[in-house]
Amino acid sequence: MPDAGPDPTPATPATSESPEAGSSGTPGAGTSGSPGNLGSPGSLGTPDSLGNPANLGTSGSLGNPANLENPVSLGTSGTPDNLGNRANLGNPGSLGNPANLENLGTSGTPDNLGNRANLGTPGSLGSSRDRGNPRPLADGSSPDGLRGQLRDERPALRRCVAGDLDEFATSYWGTRALLSHGPDLPAPYDDLFSLEAVDELLSRRGLRTPFLRIAKNGAVVGDSQFTGPAGVGAEIADQVQDDKVAALFASGHTVVLQALHRTWPALVDFSTQLSADSGHPVQINAYITPAESQGFSAHYDVHDVFVLQVAGEKHWTVHEPVHVDPLRNQPWTDHAQAVAAAARDNAPVIDEVLRPGDALYVPRGFLHSAKALGGVSAHLTVGMHTLTRYLLVQELAALAANEPALRTALPLGFDPGDPDQLAEILPAVAELFAQQIRSAIPDALAARLRRRTWSSNRPAPLPPLAHAASIASLSIGTTVRLRPGLRCRVIPGDPVVLQLPDRTVTFPPSTQPALTELTSGTDCKVGTLPALPSPDQLVLVRRLLKEAVLVATTN
Repeated sequence: MPDAGPDPTPATPATSESPEAGSSGTPGAGTSGSPGNLGSPGSLGTPDSLGNPANLGTSGSLGNPANLENPVSLGTSGTPDNLGNRANLGNPGSLGNPANLENLGTSGTPDNLGNRANLGTPGSLGSSRDRGNPRPLADGSSPDGLRGQLRDERPALRRCVAGDLDEFATSYWGTRALLSHGPDLPAPYDDLFSLEAVDELLSRRGLRTPFLRIAKNGAVVGDSQFTGPAGVGAEIADQVQDDKVAALFASGHTVVLQALHRTWPALVDFSTQLSADSGHPVQINAYITPAESQGFSAHYDVHDVFVLQVAGEKHWTVHEPVHVDPLRNQPWTDHAQAVAAAARDNAPVIDEVLRPGDALYVPRGFLHSAKALGGVSAHLTVGMHTLTRYLLVQELAALAANEPALRTALPLGFDPGDPDQLAEILPAVAELFAQQIRSAIPDALAARLRRRTWSSNRPAPLPPLAHAASIASLSIGTTVRLRPGLRCRVIPGDPVVLQLPDRTVTFPPSTQPALTELTSGTDCKVGTLPALPSPDQLVLVRRLLKEAVLVATTN
């Protein structure tokens, strides 16, 4: 962004301003090129102390000795963990694909979000794209559907939008820019980020590219101008050099800290909650601009953005789109001349100064630019990688590959660039494709969408040592809950199937009531779960802890 900086080229890894930010097909923003110590706070891997959690990609079962340390199954006489014999709990197998993508567990309110009550009044309007009746939302659902979701408390989203969230969902989301003033919002943003945090990240956290970008007047500085060797004990050559960054900043360059949803604890929690609140993947960058400086000229982003002003003041100008609802492969550079002309000649829909605590919502496609005023300005750019109807089109096309007739070769000597030859064959291909679309069932499409979208945002970080200790000390009375931000779904049957972003795990039918409660997002106490004796509850919860599905809240 402009100062939510412009989307870089697809070849630029992990830029929080590109829709994929580091991977061209999956909105896993900011993970590409991530150094080992910076990037993956929530990944367990397979540490020995945790056992082998389901090999992360294959269907497990409660009876798999590789996944449950000793127990052969919950129903064998192997007396796993000295919990006694397990009466026959079945022989789990594997189930097919789910029917839909319900999210049974994304609740969880990080401490730094607090309680959000009075939202005040709506902020400034900005758009002439009001088309009468609200259009369907970008994720393919109706505004009424999102409005119903927003009736619940959405603490992170409430920090970005003043006024009624139902009104935001129906009148602004994806269609209109909105300025929310700090006094109308629940709290300022100094608990999330600060200028002191910027200095710490640049000087003490061992940042490497691509976690930092530097730009001035739209021109991005080469990495070699602010990186160098890390010194003894670190065989790397691209660590950020704080003295070089200081010199560039002093000369008027904007510093862009990328993928803070992976590297700064308060923003890790905030992004996890905001993704749960909105249903869309989230990434966060910070833009730090010297006084009277501009990092990026007018441009548009291919994802929606919340700009959260942290420090200083910045003058923002927002214009109507020249290309409405751009997809991720339709960057502003494809329309550079039209963008420049519109920013120069058209009246802005928002022309305001953001002060600390203010928030600005900019839908994808809206042109925007910003300039710092009398002092150093710092703002967070919260990128919302909206899911669109075109995503469904892509997955429907992929399903069409199951039709043998669509996999046949084109005629020998066929020239695909010849319109006359295309005219002879295209109607038959289009009809076959239409038949596949008409016969598509939600089950098959949902399975593909789950694999593609559920893993877009990482769940809340899982501290490996503390988590291993909670597994070792698990006992009757321990309180656990679903890992915040983890997408999952329980499918009843024999066996019961737990769908996770990257795999499915199967369980005996008798575990369904307990499993449903454990994945509800509420605190659950071992020993009080329904329909299972206490010893079996221990085995079930231990398994889910090892799968990183649950986290212990008390022990």
